[in-house]
Amino acid sequence: MTVPILLAAVGTPRPPTVPGGFSIWKQATPEAQVIIVILIFFSIAAWTVMAFKTVQMRRARKLNLYFQAEFKQQKSVLEMFDRRIQAEGCPLFAVYQAGSIALDTRLKGSAEAARKSSVSLKSMEHVKRLIENAVAQESLKLESGLILLAIAVSGAPFLGLLGTVWGVMDTFAGIARAGSASMSAMAPGVAAALVTTVAGLLVAIPSMFGYNWLVHNLRVRSVELDNFAQELVSKMETEYLQDE
Repeated sequence: MTVPILLAAVGTPRPPTVPGGFSIWKQATPEAQVIIVILIFFSIAAWTVMAFKTVQMRRARKLNLYFQAEFKQQKSVLEMFDRRIQAEGCPLFAVYQAGSIALDTRLKGSAEAARKSSVSLKSMEHVKRLIENAVAQESLKLESGLILLAIAVSGAPFLGLLGTVWGVMDTFAGIARAGSASMSAMAPGVAAALVTTVAGLLVAIPSMFGYNWLVHNLRVRSVELDNFAQELVSKMETEYLQDE
């Protein structure tokens, strides 16, 4: 028998095939499938939060710019309040509205009374505290939802790793029971186990970039709120604080 015929008779060994797609899902353990489903829900929630917060941050930025331009043009600190201007969704307007209502209440004393020309230092301190409270409330509104992204960034990789370790343990346990340690016996189970790690990273990586971008914008908006609150209080004191 010649060498080519001998090789044809023996046959060329083929590498073991690793299942993909739906086959990997079927090879995965029930625990790994549960973890993947949980990660899918995490991914949907994270993308929803990122989309909503992006729209919210951009809208807040645009409205803040418009409001600041209008605020700098007014002659009196309560001029916009008297004109009954509304700017829903604008963080700076919410702070201005809270401070203006508090100052107007202190100046009038009652709903029907005319405004006084000034207020005492004690009354102005009360107005300042209400403005600070409004700043804190607006910061919390902008920050709401970010905790879900933080959980996705830190928790998704560990969930994926848990599924991988669990799947590898089951694979080796099955090999031990079968008494076979060939690559064809190990590859499907290991590949299915590694899917959970990939799924965890696919959730965590976009969430990390989105979270960092949103945190940066949150800090910018928070600084804007603090600076505006100081400017507002300064103008109120200049116009209405009673000289002691």
